[in-house]
Amino acid sequence: MAHSDEVLRRYYDQRANVYDDMYLRSDPVWRKDLEALADEMAKALSGRCVLEVACGTGFWTEIAAKTATRVVAVDASEKMLELARKRKKRSVNVEYVHGDAYSLKEVTGKFDAGLANFWFSHVPKSRIGEFLSGFHSKLERPATVFMADNRYVPGIGGQLITKLGIEDTFKLREGADGSKHEVLKNYYDRDALEQLFSSQASGLKIHEMQYFWSVQYVVT
Repeated sequence: MAHSDEVLRRYYDQRANVYDDMYLRSDPVWRKDLEALADEMAKALSGRCVLEVACGTGFWTEIAAKTATRVVAVDASEKMLELARKRKKRSVNVEYVHGDAYSLKEVTGKFDAGLANFWFSHVPKSRIGEFLSGFHSKLERPATVFMADNRYVPGIGGQLITKLGIEDTFKLREGADGSKHEVLKNYYDRDALEQLFSSQASGLKIHEMQYFWSVQYVVT
């Protein structure tokens, strides 16, 4: 099974109704890490107009909206957006848009902050520059960017797959219908994150937890 944007979209279409279950794990360290992420993000985006890519079910969108002035949230999965829009009733300052994280041509407006949680690991390494360039181009300077994603923890999130001659890694995941999917999932440690983001902007802050990492920086 080869990876493509369509493979990823189909997988998340199938997972939409159960996706938020990942946030309900009883592991106290997992829950503590999630709370820390939410707190960091809320502070970083406070009082800002936010462009969020790969918003999924709107879990992080709604948290961001509590402190942000406005959030425009984009996702390629209509199934995910259906669930996200149901949450919108609780946040009048949120707009959900169906769109592509690599082009964002559907997005209009002015933004002084960017948000991308649990998306960066799905970006092929060959497309990181393309993604960041397009994402940053939608933000007015100076703009704050906040991203968070998974750290690699054995036994969590499915079997890790590596392929000879391919720099990306994959996770073997099962859809709601029992179908198997090789989902692109790259993991980064502090050194890799610093190499990737230090040249992109200023004021880089990296926070590593047991299960997650976060980065915050300013695009000038």
